[in-house]
Amino acid sequence: MDSRTVIVGGSVGGIRVAQALRSQGYTGEVTVIDAETYHPYDKPPLSKSFLDGTLSYDRLYLISEEEVRDSAIDLRLGDRVVGLDITGSSVILESGPAITFENLVVATGLRARPSPWEATDGVHLLRTLDNAQLLKEDLLGAGSVVVVGGGFIGAEVAATARSFGLEVAIVDPLKIPIGRVLGDTVGERFTGLHHSNGVSTHFGTGVERITGAKGNLSVELSSGAVLLGDLVVVGIGAVPNTEWLVSSGLLIDNGLICDEYCRAAGQSNIYGVGDVARWYHPGYQALVRVEHWTNAVEQAACVAHNIINPKESDSYSPVSYVWSDQYDWKIQIAGETAAASDCVLVEDPSNHARFAAVYSNRSGSYCGVATVNWPRAMIQCRRLLDKESDISIPLNLITALLPSV
Repeated sequence: MDSRTVIVGGSVGGIRVAQALRSQGYTGEVTVIDAETYHPYDKPPLSKSFLDGTLSYDRLYLISEEEVRDSAIDLRLGDRVVGLDITGSSVILESGPAITFENLVVATGLRARPSPWEATDGVHLLRTLDNAQLLKEDLLGAGSVVVVGGGFIGAEVAATARSFGLEVAIVDPLKIPIGRVLGDTVGERFTGLHHSNGVSTHFGTGVERITGAKGNLSVELSSGAVLLGDLVVVGIGAVPNTEWLVSSGLLIDNGLICDEYCRAAGQSNIYGVGDVARWYHPGYQALVRVEHWTNAVEQAACVAHNIINPKESDSYSPVSYVWSDQYDWKIQIAGETAAASDCVLVEDPSNHARFAAVYSNRSGSYCGVATVNWPRAMIQCRRLLDKESDISIPLNLITALLPSV
């Protein structure tokens, strides 16, 4: 068999693997297969700058058409992979003949968790470009929207809808949705951010049913309240795209199970990358699956290295980093904030929209940081997370950034 790496999925992880293979000197064939017909595009802007119209589709490209040609990447769009034959080292296409591989990269990402409620007309999910285009069209003709799900996607959609002047309500069964990630003290500030921007929140209550049609939808809550909206956006999580692997014999459990080298469990030439991969993190000594852009990019570089250098493989042990844009807040989060036992807030007295939260674990060691509108604080603190530090060290660094009294 000629040397060939097949990448299933034109996600950021999949495209970055293809690019990294070429930049690291891989000379074999590189084939990327994606079920969507669109040129591979970036997804984080779909709930923000693409949705509000400030960023066009051609500016979402993950890789230019010129680079695809110059890098000799065989990009196959609009073709779905429906199965994997491990014994024959081939992927099975919906369109016809199987494609053999020397190395396989699973980069099929996630899909939005579907709405469990009956109404569908005027009820939107947001994961793909098609989703975003339909939602944008409907937002432009609407006066009100109910967002089900108070996580990052829901909050970003709410902020964009408010920028259009729509009436917005957010519903979530958690009393402080972002508190799950950042703790209640910081989470309450995010709730306040919604309120200060005119969004009504209905937290600590679930959705019983959604009835009606676009322009006249009713969202009945478990609290007994009924919210009316022209549109409903459902953002209740995402599901790994692993159905095509079910009969392959690979270990699937909330994603493709991989070892610390991002190799599928028990395999030497099959790798996982991005949102679909659930790999063993040596630092946390646990299986983790991270749904964010930065992780996919960093993991892609590791996978490419390990494909080219199988006898000198690198383990993948990143410090997690995520960001979100909501209203006039630029939010950045690094490290392990959700599992922290304590949090210390540092506020900039010269700017009430700027603060940092520094997190520590039970032993008092620094384990995470979240900043709002304070990139310098994030840069200073993020670099400390790859080593054990007392929480006083990042706190001192942030304090040094405060204006002198």
